[in-house]
Amino acid sequence: MPEISGRPEAGLDGTTKIAARKLTFRQLNDHIRQAAGDVLIEGCCGQRFIGSGCAGKTITISGTPGNALGAYLDGATIVVRGNAQDAVGDTMNDGKIIIHGNAGDALGYAMRGGSIFVRGNAGYRTGIHMKQYRDKKPVIVVGGTTGSFLGEYLAGGIIIVLGLGTDDVPVGDFIGTGMHGGRIFLRTHLAPACVPEQVTARAASREDLAEILPYLAEFARLFDIDGEQLAGEKYYVLAPNTKNPYKRLYTIN
Repeated sequence: MPEISGRPEAGLDGTTKIAARKLTFRQLNDHIRQAAGDVLIEGCCGQRFIGSGCAGKTITISGTPGNALGAYLDGATIVVRGNAQDAVGDTMNDGKIIIHGNAGDALGYAMRGGSIFVRGNAGYRTGIHMKQYRDKKPVIVVGGTTGSFLGEYLAGGIIIVLGLGTDDVPVGDFIGTGMHGGRIFLRTHLAPACVPEQVTARAASREDLAEILPYLAEFARLFDIDGEQLAGEKYYVLAPNTKNPYKRLYTIN
């Protein structure tokens, strides 16, 4: 596996190794696009737009990628062996992003397909403007907690917050503000507060949980966690209130 500082070259296993510390984000992304197979990035130090629009390869990152990691991702897999900054998966179309640490604000901004798994916490406005597109259903699973405005303007897809490591409700204030589609699942024994009138919050039924069991199992596999314990806990599910919908406030396209 060669280490790149200039022209990309693939190793015997087809993986290209990139030493990123002295590369600009443009240089780094050029190397990623030129690589014929999978990519291993070492020494990542805040470069933006890594993997933007990528398809058909796995990008593994050691270090901290900058904003808009996996923006417009179109089928690639990105694995971060650490933390990530803001706007991970911005307008993501397909693929998978796996973060073994924490993520910043606006995780999954406007994503319309694919899945994001975060072992730790995520910041404010996680899942803002997420939407379903035709047969695509975006999914975000956060293992820890999130900040306020979770699922703001949510139009489709699934957000799951597991609250591992806390006994409190694992989200901040103003959850689901402007939400008019999709569903939010919270692993907690406490009912969430600050839920707007246009959103309902209730204990999840077996039928509700059946929808998220595959994502819980994948999260458990990715991060070596007891999946049966996750599946056996109490969850609350949030959905748009059909009796008092935000949807009537939006223009129908």
